[in-house]
Amino acid sequence: MPSIALVTLVVRDYDEAIAFYTDALGFDLVEDTDRGGGTRWVVVRPRGAAGVGGLGNAGLLLARAKNDAEEASIGNQSGGRVGFFLHTEDFARDHARMTEAGVKFLEEPRHEPYGSVAVFEDLYGNRWDLLQPADASDPVPSSA
Repeated sequence: MPSIALVTLVVRDYDEAIAFYTDALGFDLVEDTDRGGGTRWVVVRPRGAAGVGGLGNAGLLLARAKNDAEEASIGNQSGGRVGFFLHTEDFARDHARMTEAGVKFLEEPRHEPYGSVAVFEDLYGNRWDLLQPADASDPVPSSA
């Protein structure tokens, strides 16, 4: 069965993007290969997300902008909407760790019928959900 392997995220600088995704978000650097001419093939993936043989779970291809049109898309790749969804098995732990690492959350955590969630921005302003999906066997907290 086909699966999505990578999603391209246009970035300003490879190294600053690697630092943010690995240090602040806790992703693994899966590949960083020089392709010549100042370009690199840089892949990051949430820690522990690699499936069998490293396949089966989407990663981000960090692609440095090459022209004005690509530069203009940095931080607005989903038109200002939440465009990326980072699932967690422990929302409180990851929210605290990310906050401590300087990740900018745009709202307080909230508890919805589908799970615990808070919107944050990456270093360029792209919006993400940190989301712990609700377990059907666990009721939504009364503070929701």
